[in-house]
Amino acid sequence: MEHEILRGGQDSIRAQLEALDTSAISDALDVLGIAGAALGLHSMSGKSRVAGPVKTLALEPVGAALPERHLGSAVIDSSSRGDIVVVEHNGRMDVAGWGGLLTVAAQRRGIAGIIVDGAARDIDQNRETQIPFFEKCAVPRTARGRIKEKTYDQPVRIGGVAVSPGDFVLADGSGVVFIPRAAVADAIALARKIVAKEAEMERLILDGRAVSDVLGTPYEDMLRGR
Repeated sequence: MEHEILRGGQDSIRAQLEALDTSAISDALDVLGIAGAALGLHSMSGKSRVAGPVKTLALEPVGAALPERHLGSAVIDSSSRGDIVVVEHNGRMDVAGWGGLLTVAAQRRGIAGIIVDGAARDIDQNRETQIPFFEKCAVPRTARGRIKEKTYDQPVRIGGVAVSPGDFVLADGSGVVFIPRAAVADAIALARKIVAKEAEMERLILDGRAVSDVLGTPYEDMLRGR
């Protein structure tokens, strides 16, 4: 099963993740004992579901020296089509960690989505590009003179979750879930079982079975990995 899930590479994994939802993947990661659900991130523009491999960017406050380059430019230039840029902005909501010109450049590069653990700006412009965009909030305040790029293509923390370049992410209307690359096959396989079980339970409820009977111990045990 794992071999079949991984066959076809990143494009296949992306499609398999997009066929699921974050709730199912989050439940699967719970069974695997992996923390993956990043808290406080919401869809702001573009289609409501996106999945793909992660490219990372970390921001920090500006010090005495001026930044050598504009934040985000290097991670965009090094990205491949279908990548999703995730930005460690430390949950800051007082200054934008991403802006419209970066989004235009990301679209040109073929980047599939952008996730900012904090605020971003130019949301109206972002909506015009139709790139899926997830963040904590929108704010017009510029990064200039306030924050700068710390690193890119290095491990980060997003919404309390440790994320490394090459991990996978699935984001939809319920939020954002990161899947370690080494666990993606197991997570997809478990999520499919959960989805199948819940579809059966939905059928029973629609057929008139008491929900207290349907949502019983076997379901709880499945979600605990028993």
